[in-house]
Amino acid sequence: MNFLVLGGAGFIGSHVVDALLTAGHQVRVFERPGCDLANLTTVLGRIEICYGDFANVEEHAGVLAEALVGIDLVLHLVSTVLPASSNENPLYDIETNLKGTVSLLTLAVKQGVKKVVFASSGGQVYGPVSVLPIREESPAEPLSSYGIIKLAGEKYLRLFNHLHGLDYTVLRISNPYGERQKVSGAQGAVAVFLGRIKRGQALEIWGDGSVARDYLYIADLIKAILLACEIRTSEKLFNIGSGSPCTLNHLITLLEEVTGRKVTVGYKESRACDSSVNFLDCHRARKYLGWQPQCSLREGLERTWKWVVGNDE
Repeated sequence: MNFLVLGGAGFIGSHVVDALLTAGHQVRVFERPGCDLANLTTVLGRIEICYGDFANVEEHAGVLAEALVGIDLVLHLVSTVLPASSNENPLYDIETNLKGTVSLLTLAVKQGVKKVVFASSGGQVYGPVSVLPIREESPAEPLSSYGIIKLAGEKYLRLFNHLHGLDYTVLRISNPYGERQKVSGAQGAVAVFLGRIKRGQALEIWGDGSVARDYLYIADLIKAILLACEIRTSEKLFNIGSGSPCTLNHLITLLEEVTGRKVTVGYKESRACDSSVNFLDCHRARKYLGWQPQCSLREGLERTWKWVVGNDE
């Protein structure tokens, strides 16, 4: 099959590109001009790259339309904002991510794309919940513009399926971590913490450390994404997570054990965009996709630390 991966040079996208090539597919990547291609170094000779700005898709619509020519399946893995920063400028989130997604779907229909797989957010779409673990049927009350726009993207996928027959799968992904995640970035507690531990810096936590999240190792996520591409099912929405909560305080304990280093922790005021506990029920993915996570948190942290130690970032 011919795949277009939006955000294919990123943390998740580059792992997806590797897996698709290994499976024998043809891969085209859509990335912003001037992006860092370091994650794709070993496969640059085997893929096509189209450069365009998803944050300004109206100006770059021609490039995106060209990128969709001959494509069977699109993997939409790109976002122009982070959960915490999205609340600072919700209008920008709408103007870039939501408009970009609707433009993508419109062009996909015109180009005859068969299916879109959309990376949504299990950590941001639901918001505070009264029943755990969180099922796909749980109320969606996001506390961030990021979560609201992801939810809106899901609804537009359903609309385009109803109006035009465009097949789709939505994956509500928990908190992925692993090799290639930016250790100097602003997102991804595991990578950011390991980067600071490597540099001998103190860790900073929003709140008292009791916030609990569902951490998913990248290899398990990639398996779920490939299954979502391959399997046709009447179910279109799936939680993808480890299914086990881990508080930030416990995560730090595990990181100290894995790295063999003692860390200093600074606690800051909690953020309005963070719900206290979030972990996902993934029984639907097990039933319809035949997927379940294989890598334990400790093993995933050990693999990630080994990569961080050997990486120059």
